[in-house]
Amino acid sequence: MPEELKPAAAKAKSKAKKVNVKAKSQLDGFMNFIRKQGVVGLAIGLVLGVQVKAVVDQTIASFINPILGLVLPGSGNLNEKSFSLTVGAKEAVFAYGAFISVMISFITVAALVYFAVKALKLEKLDKKT
Repeated sequence: MPEELKPAAAKAKSKAKKVNVKAKSQLDGFMNFIRKQGVVGLAIGLVLGVQVKAVVDQTIASFINPILGLVLPGSGNLNEKSFSLTVGAKEAVFAYGAFISVMISFITVAALVYFAVKALKLEKLDKKT
């Protein structure tokens, strides 16, 4: 390499090293943030929560709603239960069955999460001692 290019090459190499150190520092900071804030645990909890909700929703749609549909007056399953009010030429349909179904799903998921946290003693993780 010609002598006049050596200082420029050394300068470029030094600059590349500084960029590498800065990028590594930012990556380390990001990884420390993930470790300290429990982001991985939060992500795992989110994924599991979504899947538990899917299972609960299907269980309610497949078993609970048809049983409640038989018990409640009218025909069809719980999701199809509704009543309507007519005022003059306007009609409003209230789908109370779908609302009850969603509420059953919510209460079931909330209860499952509560009892899972209690059973695994996870409520003690955030307490400061």
